[in-house]
Amino acid sequence: MKNIEDYRMILASASPRRRELLSQIGIEHEVIPSNKDEILPKMHPAKAAEALSRGKALDVAKDIDDKAVIIGADTVVAYAGEILGKPKNEEDAFRMLHMLQGEEHEVYTGVTFVVKESGQEYIESFCESTKVMMYPASEEEIWAYIATGEPMDKAGAYGIQGRAAAFVKKIEGDYNNVVGLPIARLYQILKNL
Repeated sequence: MKNIEDYRMILASASPRRRELLSQIGIEHEVIPSNKDEILPKMHPAKAAEALSRGKALDVAKDIDDKAVIIGADTVVAYAGEILGKPKNEEDAFRMLHMLQGEEHEVYTGVTFVVKESGQEYIESFCESTKVMMYPASEEEIWAYIATGEPMDKAGAYGIQGRAAAFVKKIEGDYNNVVGLPIARLYQILKNL
């Protein structure tokens, strides 16, 4: 890509965290959330995250004209072979958080770029993985966290950038990936498209 500033940059996500991360690295963008259903495909978590990001990017791209880059992203949490999406209710959030306490799990964020220019469409996807280790937490601590409402719209039922930071023992990999967008890798790929 010759010059990022020459393209209309569109984030195909309503996530305020993803908007903040793009702005943090100076990428001016507009938000057009995808209306695509987030149905978790039965596949490896990295492939599932990538497939979901691709679906979102393509959903928004179909209505966009030339000279645009549409960025789709989706994050999933995986533990012991199970993909943990957003909790269905408070009991589901408790199940996920109880499962993760004192354990290591992986967070996968899939990112897809759809570049539209001169009537052509170019698509590129990648997935970033970060390992997260949680401290043990009591049932009372888990329920108190759920009562904040914070877990309800987050994969794995927690937000590392919020109150759940108190439960994170360590991470191996990109912190921003756990927040929802691996911006350093995104930028490196974007400038070389």
